[in-house]
Amino acid sequence: MASKSEIAKEQEFFDRADKAREKSRAVIAGAAAAAAHAAAAAHMRQFAKGQSKALGSAETAVAVGRMDDDEDQLYVGRELIRDDDGEVIVVSWHAPAAERFYKASHREPHGLTRKRTFQCTGNLIDDFTEIVFAQIAGALAGPDAGLLRELARGRTGTMRDIVATIQAAQFELIRAPLEHLLVIEGGPGTGKTAVALHRVAWLLFNHRDRFRNTDVLIVGPHPTFTRYISTVLPSLGEDDVAQLDITKLAPPLKLGRPEPPEVGRLKGQARMAGLLARALNARIGVPEPAERLQVDGRFVTVPGTEIRDVIETLKTDDSPYTRRRARLREAVTQMVERRGVNPSGTRQPALENLVDRLWPQLTAATLLRDLFSSRERLLVAAGDEFTASEILYLRRRGADRLTEEIWSRDDLPLLDEADFLINGQPQTRYAHIVVDEAQDLSPMQLRSIARRSASGSLTILGDLAQSTGKWACDTWDDVTSHLPATLPREIKTLRYGYRVPSQVYRFAANLLPLASPATIPPEVVRDGPAEPGIFRVDPAERAGRAVAQAVAHANDGRFVGIICPSTLRTDVEAALAANGVGWSSADRGELGNAINLISPQESKGLEFDAVVVIEPEDIVAGDERGHRLLYVALTRTVGYLDIVCAGEPLPLRSVHIPPRTADEVTAPVPALDPTRLAWLAKDIGARLRRHSPPEQWEEVLREAARLLAPRG
Repeated sequence: MASKSEIAKEQEFFDRADKAREKSRAVIAGAAAAAAHAAAAAHMRQFAKGQSKALGSAETAVAVGRMDDDEDQLYVGRELIRDDDGEVIVVSWHAPAAERFYKASHREPHGLTRKRTFQCTGNLIDDFTEIVFAQIAGALAGPDAGLLRELARGRTGTMRDIVATIQAAQFELIRAPLEHLLVIEGGPGTGKTAVALHRVAWLLFNHRDRFRNTDVLIVGPHPTFTRYISTVLPSLGEDDVAQLDITKLAPPLKLGRPEPPEVGRLKGQARMAGLLARALNARIGVPEPAERLQVDGRFVTVPGTEIRDVIETLKTDDSPYTRRRARLREAVTQMVERRGVNPSGTRQPALENLVDRLWPQLTAATLLRDLFSSRERLLVAAGDEFTASEILYLRRRGADRLTEEIWSRDDLPLLDEADFLINGQPQTRYAHIVVDEAQDLSPMQLRSIARRSASGSLTILGDLAQSTGKWACDTWDDVTSHLPATLPREIKTLRYGYRVPSQVYRFAANLLPLASPATIPPEVVRDGPAEPGIFRVDPAERAGRAVAQAVAHANDGRFVGIICPSTLRTDVEAALAANGVGWSSADRGELGNAINLISPQESKGLEFDAVVVIEPEDIVAGDERGHRLLYVALTRTVGYLDIVCAGEPLPLRSVHIPPRTADEVTAPVPALDPTRLAWLAKDIGARLRRHSPPEQWEEVLREAARLLAPRG
């Protein structure tokens, strides 16, 4: 611990800087009163609100650290603070002057002699950690004591900013060029999300002339995650950044339709975009041999061939459906005018009826409802890209009224695609987009994100070893191939794991040879308080024991996550109720009570002081990439991990394939449907990429074909 005299000296500076900050806040607050008129006053009030928030609240420390060189010392805080003479006494963390604070390391101090990191309660200094670079010259680079102390603090229901503890490698990614499609990958606890959020704040600070907060979009995997990260940017003084979960990119409609996995997998494929485009064009009608119209009381006959030629030309146009429809109406109006009748300015029913019949008005929901409820429409739209069995997957009975239609989560990117085809680009597009947990998104979801990018500048976050679900991928090409290719692409790996304790990570990493053999584990830099606890119980006791473990952690002041497979969810909810335990449910977007009940899928990106994982075997069995899903569940803690199970606490076997009888071996194997075939081919391709160099792929495939050839 730092000496009391040094803390007292630093506190004097903190008190002086706090007075300067409050004086600046008062000046800002009074600016609106000096405005010339009401509109200017309203504008100034809005500006003052943003500036005041940027200064931080009175409960926020004025500085997070101090850096010294041979000539001077400089304090670094969340925002700039000046004294009464206008001199800078605290520099903003995202200003160029603060770079050395984050870039300095044991190997390369960047001219600094000393670096202090403060731990505060409000603006009161509790302690500080210090690096005196001359004393540790030659030591290996690694996390400093300030970071380790920060990681030991208790979690809450929201993510905190990391301004005080940004490490050099993280800072390099935070300040990477705007004109990039930047992929940040890293294992559990490497800080991917925190780095991306601070990157947004850094970009907004350094590119104010190019875009505003409302020009940035952050896309998360589910509502709980979005709520969890929602306070970080406001704490950095950046309000009004759009933060949405992936489902919010589609038109707002009723959700709740269950979807079989094979149907959801099919709906996510990129070729669905072609099916929707063909379905839309198929709604365009064919004119009669002669169209007889009554316009302004006079009858006009227009040859059908003349209208058909216009329609065929418009069909090949890439413009949105509604724009092409308007052009058809203009063309038909001109045909009538050429025959000596000039339609008046009022609406002409005959013209409108003709256009409605040949080029009907449609919404995304109408197009999809009508398509999925009609085998004939599906067959027409299928073209050569879909089989009859795939069409049967998509076929479903629609509701009698569109307002009563219930949609699935897998329908949402299709609705967004249809809206794009009908109405064109979304009204709101963004200068920069951050996509978290991108490794789990389908091609159709990625297309939704891509069309909202105005420039191709994106930050993509994820970990291939945590890629699960219907769209689990093995390479970043599976993701980036569906995103804009207008800017250079760069993949950067975060090497150090700061959050997950070493005892927990060593345990979870045993899954990697099965879950993701090509993954290089992060270097974990901190020890936790205990080894993972394993509690083997009878099946009937699992829920009760898990709740008991969670309550014990909560009673010690820890923020707890119970990660539970769907097979045991009802039992755990009953045990929580029987014990009178208050809890939050992640499936309702909640996260905040001492005890939180979460599915393995919803746990991605979250962190807790203590995690209780129930029945790992059920987690593995519940997903095609179940070992990856278990790896995710086990690595959500910053402190304690307990496993409650009747089966194996760490299932280290691949999917069980029962032995085949002689009759089964000689019997013909049923043909794979195209979806399963594509999945198998993708899996084989991923294994080939991981285990052999490209120049040997053809040789490996020839040898595999030889081994698979029938003998005899």
